[in-house]
Amino acid sequence: MTAFSAIFSVVDPLGVVPVYIAMTADDSPEHKRRTALRASLTMAIALTVFAALGSYILKFFGISIGAFRVAGGVLLFLLAVDMLRAQQSRQRSTPEEEREGREKPDISVFPLAIPMLSGPGSFATVMVLVSRAHNIWEQMFVGAAIVVTAAITFVILIFSSAAARRLGRTGINVLHRVMGLLLAAIAVQFVVDGCRDVLPSILQALHQT
Repeated sequence: MTAFSAIFSVVDPLGVVPVYIAMTADDSPEHKRRTALRASLTMAIALTVFAALGSYILKFFGISIGAFRVAGGVLLFLLAVDMLRAQQSRQRSTPEEEREGREKPDISVFPLAIPMLSGPGSFATVMVLVSRAHNIWEQMFVGAAIVVTAAITFVILIFSSAAARRLGRTGINVLHRVMGLLLAAIAVQFVVDGCRDVLPSILQALHQT
């Protein structure tokens, strides 16, 4: 449950709904469906790759799990602050990327799937979650959470136009802030876990000096 809440909050499919609607305003319903499907699948594949290869990436660059947890927690907290303000985070996408997406015939992979749905924050989240897993079953839970998040993202994008009309800008902002608060708490926990990992090394280095 923790894995799903963390991944769903940082992917934040509701947050991309306004941009998705704007980018697909002139598309047919069938094209919108294909765009939503490709975006959801691409997001799931990207997150799965980072979840599976995250530990090797960290070893290649010589980064400890604790340091990555702290960095990931800080990044997630910055995302959460933007969500609490009901603002589109510049860490997810830039105005130039969104503008390029509107001009492209197919925006499902870029910029919708990457970097809007799966960006640095979500990559860091799945890598940290896998690093915290104690056995293969917990790692499988992370994979299942990615699949469930992708499925929910597809449904949200498919019904985004109708949902946006019903919820209105205020309703979407309220949901944004609720998920932002949840994400902020998860980010703080990541930082706490990371500090717990790196603190013994820091104390040992200070003692040697």
